[in-house]
Amino acid sequence: MINLETLNENQREAVCYTNGPLLILAGAGSGKTRVVTHRIAYLISRENVKPYNVMAITFTNKAAEEMKNRVNDIVGFGADQILISTFHSACLRILRQHIDKIGYKNDFVIYDTDDSKSAIKLIIKKLELDKKLKEREIMSKISKAKNDMISADEYLKYNEDDLRGRQIAHAYMEYERMLKNNNALDFDDLLLKTVELFKREKEVLLNYQERFKYIHVDEYQDTNKVQFEFIKLLAAKYQNICVVGDDDQSIYKFRGADITNILNFENVFKNTKVIKLEQNYRSTKNILDAANEVIKNNQERKSKKLWTSKEEGESIEYKILDDEYKEASYIATEIARMTEDGSYNYRDIACLYRTNAQSRIIEEKLLLENIPYKIVGGQNFYQRKEIKDIIAYLKTVDNAYDDLAVRRIINVPKRGIGLTTISKIQSYADQGGISFFDACLDERLLLSLGERTSKKINAFTYMIRKIRAGKDEDKISDIFEKVITETGYESELKEEDTIEAQSRLENIGEFFNKAVDFEEKNEKGNLSDFLSDVALIADIDNVSEDDNKVLLMTIHSAKGLEFPKVFLCGMEDNLFPSKMILDMNDERELEEERRLCYVAITRAMQSITMTSARRRMLRGDIYLMKTSRFIREIPSIYEKASSASQSRKSYDYKNDFSGITTEKQRDAFKRKAFNPSDYKVEKLSALSYGIGDKVKHIKFGIGTVKDIKDGGRDFEVTVDFEGKGEKKMFASFAKLVKL
Repeated sequence: MINLETLNENQREAVCYTNGPLLILAGAGSGKTRVVTHRIAYLISRENVKPYNVMAITFTNKAAEEMKNRVNDIVGFGADQILISTFHSACLRILRQHIDKIGYKNDFVIYDTDDSKSAIKLIIKKLELDKKLKEREIMSKISKAKNDMISADEYLKYNEDDLRGRQIAHAYMEYERMLKNNNALDFDDLLLKTVELFKREKEVLLNYQERFKYIHVDEYQDTNKVQFEFIKLLAAKYQNICVVGDDDQSIYKFRGADITNILNFENVFKNTKVIKLEQNYRSTKNILDAANEVIKNNQERKSKKLWTSKEEGESIEYKILDDEYKEASYIATEIARMTEDGSYNYRDIACLYRTNAQSRIIEEKLLLENIPYKIVGGQNFYQRKEIKDIIAYLKTVDNAYDDLAVRRIINVPKRGIGLTTISKIQSYADQGGISFFDACLDERLLLSLGERTSKKINAFTYMIRKIRAGKDEDKISDIFEKVITETGYESELKEEDTIEAQSRLENIGEFFNKAVDFEEKNEKGNLSDFLSDVALIADIDNVSEDDNKVLLMTIHSAKGLEFPKVFLCGMEDNLFPSKMILDMNDERELEEERRLCYVAITRAMQSITMTSARRRMLRGDIYLMKTSRFIREIPSIYEKASSASQSRKSYDYKNDFSGITTEKQRDAFKRKAFNPSDYKVEKLSALSYGIGDKVKHIKFGIGTVKDIKDGGRDFEVTVDFEGKGEKKMFASFAKLVKL
């Protein structure tokens, strides 16, 4: 039975307002899901609305299932008759019954991402499009066009003066023909064709308007143009539409979300009732005060202010560190301290950052502290495709006898060397007992493959040998630079011009930082030494399945989550907000970055620590960094941190991000950005375990000691872990416990 006494005053008002358009502005942690489920239950149990006439739209199947269960728990009946689903699922139901009215058969097939990618691949070949055009870029542009309700013909008109745009438009046209001929729809079509159906077939629209007299939409700030149009058409007759969202948490513009949908809701639906949910049940007062201070600087927003009846809580910490290594070390040390003293478990802690590339140094520092962690919404830095590709190139330059590395990159970027050719090369190498790369140099094999294929293979081997020629004289960073430029890897990503490509470029830039840092700390180190160092670090993906781990993620991935303790790192202008956004000088883009900061702060329940670096390496060069404007918008913590660091003005105000090169920074800084001695440990005088003993490792679990070698600086221990295999590790880092 529904109990309205469990709701606060504004929540009750939202639940009981059932006639006419309703906009619920639900601040972070204000109990919006609770309000929506109670409102649906109220309609059924108090207003005698038939469950059949109620619709609720969410963005994920998980959220839809949770909403169904909550409604069922409250009313005890009827939830199975309510249409609670995602946009795509709701549209699929409608199209299965009526798509024949707009020229398709009702048993249409749905193309998933891989199907669409295969189709675009065929189209590129058929239309003989520029080989620099990749499937991902074309798919991204077509998807955006469909979400903006732009047809292929319209797309061509908008891009008549742009060669690349015209080629994408022709691919879009051919893709649409292919879908129609195959009686197929892609995911974007599910919404687009439903809107087309409603506009062309008024009787069908009227039927669904009568069916769904009461409509609810969750996370309304994340809707795009076609989703808005779908909802607008459905609600046009009865106007009983309730949308729930928070314009201050609109952070998915890059996915097509249109914040104007929520900002202009009252202009589209006249006589809209607006109810604000501002009481936060998640965070302490200090956290909410900081979030409010930041977000109030946005102009394009609905006025609201989060508050809580909770205590003030811990003061927000803001730490200014010398560089990104000190920043990561500080975070790792603090996590170790607070978990050892029982303040938090690992699972209570999240480390948030603006870009995936920032995770690399944090991962390494957590490894050194033996802190278990998990990357959410991403991979271990060294397991990302672009990083593995570059490593494979470096391995091939260093030592071309690694067949796996050569096979991985012989056609990356694409050179027209297909799987059949690769298979023939491998067979030839196996028969002759030679390496894959040596087989590529063999004239007899090349003659058998034909002139066209031979030219492609010769171009590849020539490039590798050219880079290798300077291997002994070139710095590691120089070799790295040659790999990403001469192979065309970097230029291909730049031309792709997608969010994913930009993220990959950032990751490559961060890996370049790793190379520069390594050569500065290891003056006599060569490419082999660098690859060995990377291999030791990259092995950290073999961690235990224990759920008690620190979570590392981008702020976008953290949306909708909450954590007792949050570390928010990289709080510097040109990192957060990003350099790309600041260079655009577009206030709307900057406001989206500010909303992202607001989302990050409001993920914290009990405590949040923000960090920034005075200087940071970006693509191999050291830059003096300026404290993020978002930090400066919180006077209480910024002024406190500034007064505690007398030297920070020389970093934050006299300098900015204006391109200090590596050569210049060597003159500017007499000491290295990171002290290599931070990695050194004291050798244990003796070990508490011996060969044959059972030991426990924080990540790998229980194992048996197989060998112990005195390596001079430290003991090297070999342990056979149950289900994980043998691992070699230094005793001082491993911190093995005898069982």
